[in-house]
Amino acid sequence: MTKSLSLAGAAALGFAALALAACQSKSNTTVTPSGKSASLRAMEQVAIAAHKCWIASKDPAFKPYQMANELNNFGGTPRFLLVPAKHYGGKPLLVVQATGNSSRVEVFGPLMAEPLGARIGADIARWQAGNAECGAAA
Repeated sequence: MTKSLSLAGAAALGFAALALAACQSKSNTTVTPSGKSASLRAMEQVAIAAHKCWIASKDPAFKPYQMANELNNFGGTPRFLLVPAKHYGGKPLLVVQATGNSSRVEVFGPLMAEPLGARIGADIARWQAGNAECGAAA
């Protein structure tokens, strides 16, 4: 009886040790202090710079467009759109987004095939890298 009791005690002790190890390994996971996903942090940085450099500065290259901010959409894909200035509900001409827990920003839409596309790509890459300067803005 004592032998089976000691085996049961050893098994319980082993289980407790495994449970404790599992708890300790979970405490080492990286937690975002702000509670924001990497995609949302990346998109906030890019969207603030885009608004400042393209829209608020009244850059002539972006005068035909307005920015539709969708950083807190319910789909979990923070993004902003450039749409025609005179038709806010119109088809997006540019989509800038990040998905999941990635800080990688994707840029696509008809404007990327226009001459302005090269500048948009360079601006987004610079802002995503942490440089909020307007750069090529006129």
